[in-house]
Amino acid sequence: MQKLFFMLLCLSLALPAQAEQLLDRIIAIVDEDVITQVELEQRIRDIQYQLKTPIKSEADFQALTRQVLEKMIRDKIQLQMAKKLGIKIDDVTLNRVLQQLAENNRLSLEQLRATLEKDGINFERFREQTRNELVIKQLQQRLVASKINVSDQEINQFIEENERQAQQNVRYRLRHILISTPETARPEQVQQAREKAQALYEKIRAGADFAELAIQESAGRNALQGGDLGWRSANALPEDFVATLRQLNKGETTQPIRSASGFHLLQLVDTSSEQGTVIQTHARHILIKGDDENARAKLADIKQQIEQGKDFAELAKQYSEDPGSRDQGGDLGWADPGTFVPAFESVMQTLDEGEVSAPFQSQFGWHIMQVLERREQAASRAMLSAQARKQIRKRKIDEELRLWLRKIRDEAYVEIIPMTDSGEQTTEPAS
Repeated sequence: MQKLFFMLLCLSLALPAQAEQLLDRIIAIVDEDVITQVELEQRIRDIQYQLKTPIKSEADFQALTRQVLEKMIRDKIQLQMAKKLGIKIDDVTLNRVLQQLAENNRLSLEQLRATLEKDGINFERFREQTRNELVIKQLQQRLVASKINVSDQEINQFIEENERQAQQNVRYRLRHILISTPETARPEQVQQAREKAQALYEKIRAGADFAELAIQESAGRNALQGGDLGWRSANALPEDFVATLRQLNKGETTQPIRSASGFHLLQLVDTSSEQGTVIQTHARHILIKGDDENARAKLADIKQQIEQGKDFAELAKQYSEDPGSRDQGGDLGWADPGTFVPAFESVMQTLDEGEVSAPFQSQFGWHIMQVLERREQAASRAMLSAQARKQIRKRKIDEELRLWLRKIRDEAYVEIIPMTDSGEQTTEPAS
């Protein structure tokens, strides 16, 4: 309570008289920061826009509110940790990410702003939320992902298992609900989580919507996306998950599965087979080094010349600053997935054969790119090894991140301040 009184006192000194009512709108204290009702309502509106699903009842709205508040609490904890570690995202990096986001949606930055604001999303708030997400991603990379190692033995076992068991060449499209347990859970806490997971399973069997229950009840990082995990390779999932999924038909849900994080429910949305092949891309590009507007404008002019009939290869030889491809007319040859940096690869994946991209930025400078053709090829041993390393690493990071998020949440000072029926604020014990 002393900590609460001190923070409220500081806020009362900092706010003008006409804003005193904001004190009644503080709904959570998270270590050295607070969450206000205004912040929560803004985030709920943004999430509702992203979900594009109507809230059917007051109970559904309250469940969504709890989920959004819990995510905001975890974000506050991580942002404070990042601040102490000196992790920042400067405006240049943020602008580059927003520019790339716009181009991936085939929009200019101004068109992206207009689209968001048309849908009721304040662009400056969206910009700062994007900055915060990038900070959190860097924090997780430093404290969790960077400590994950994948050994050659694990890679070899992964590949051998793939070759030995044909059923492992399967990808699953999944939805997920996690009922978490504390790191040092008592037997009664484990039993309570087990019973809750079983009750949710029975609701789903009776026809309840899995995605809605995920939004309401899941402690998983994808809860606000309806628990959607996207496509996962069998070998990128824990073996006990896969053993259960093999017995399901599309649309069915597993019984609760126990792990160190808690109890999991998985819904099988779809499956596909992997045939040990990859899609290779043959592309060419023109690079202008630098990160200023002049580089982008120069490439925009070059693209216009190509659209007017000028030869891409000749223009690459004349203008490109990539010494490795310039003399070949910008030709990059055939490339496996993952060959290029993410900024380059993400644009390449969006282009049709023959299409020339808008100018886009990577760590090397500004580019325009043309995809010449694509082909399906048997994956080489090197490619299989790279894929194995990526999938094993992702599986390990996912599990470690779940455990780490639970740990920092349990260790943080969090105090929820709900409103009473009379409109006064009360305090709940720190959790």
